[in-house]
Amino acid sequence: MSAPETPPSAAYDSAFLKACRREPVPHTPVWFMRQAGRSLPEYRKVREGIPMLESCMRPELVTEITLQPVRRHNVDAAIYYSDIVVPLKAIGIDLDIRPGVGPVVENPIRTRADLAQLRDLTPEDVSYVTEAIGLLTRELGPTPLIGFAGAPFTLASYLVEGGPSRTYENAKAMMYGDPELWADLLDRLAEITAVFLKVQIEAGASAVQLFDSWAGALAPVDYRRSVLPASAKVFKAVEGYGVPRIHFGVGCGELLKLMGEAGADVVGVDWRVPLDEAARRVGPGKALQGNLDPTVLFASTEAVEAKTREVLDSAEGLEGHVFNLGHGVMPSTDPDALTRLVEYVHAHTTR
Repeated sequence: MSAPETPPSAAYDSAFLKACRREPVPHTPVWFMRQAGRSLPEYRKVREGIPMLESCMRPELVTEITLQPVRRHNVDAAIYYSDIVVPLKAIGIDLDIRPGVGPVVENPIRTRADLAQLRDLTPEDVSYVTEAIGLLTRELGPTPLIGFAGAPFTLASYLVEGGPSRTYENAKAMMYGDPELWADLLDRLAEITAVFLKVQIEAGASAVQLFDSWAGALAPVDYRRSVLPASAKVFKAVEGYGVPRIHFGVGCGELLKLMGEAGADVVGVDWRVPLDEAARRVGPGKALQGNLDPTVLFASTEAVEAKTREVLDSAEGLEGHVFNLGHGVMPSTDPDALTRLVEYVHAHTTR
């Protein structure tokens, strides 16, 4: 797949894309990770009885779920409804998303022979993604659509551990004990991830986010040596399209500069590091995204507004700022709290 720069879309002059490009904005744009999901009763209704991975493969259902928070909250961007393991499922990895557990891999990758499970991803493997994004961009009009994928390290951690882990002992054992196998695993995952993002961009996504959800488990020296090259390969593969590239991880305060160096235009920041300090760590030439603690939304409206002002004050003077939570929306969050938060940020930052 080639990487021609995409022509300007209807969303090109949106506040979200302007902020990503570090251009002046009419107001600080807002979207939320996991804005389409279990916090919404309309989501629970349309998903009823449909397994998670199956729901990601039904274009009309994906379209409806992706649009729900845009309609309800008036956010400045939609994020494509999917899951980070979708491309792995598409190439035939035997895995499932178990309720209350997460992705579970039947045959974990532990040896070089196991790498044979990871064949190349083709656009035909995920034709439902192309179809869904086509439907979405027609519905969204000037509202940008963010495509996304899991970063190689996070995908590798699931594949090697066989499921979620708190300690990543198997993944780290491979990283430290067999660095050549580890590098080959991440390189192959980088190629799969790059194709998955290219499919989304070519179908009409206006920006992409790479989620390295578990990178916070790594020391900077290990990230630089054993993870950054694969993430950089993904970002380089989509550079030619000219769409903003966002990089996000949890607990990555010590890695922020490196995550920017991997090739991101926008660095996502969780709630642990104030945005002004994050800007100092990342360095110039990058926009920042974040970073209200998701649990703040369980407090009173006055408390939410006070904490939101802290975030906005910390972002004062940044080259570009996209308001978001420091991680995803929690399932038991009151949707009305999110709607009020969007209204507050828009009103408080109107230029």
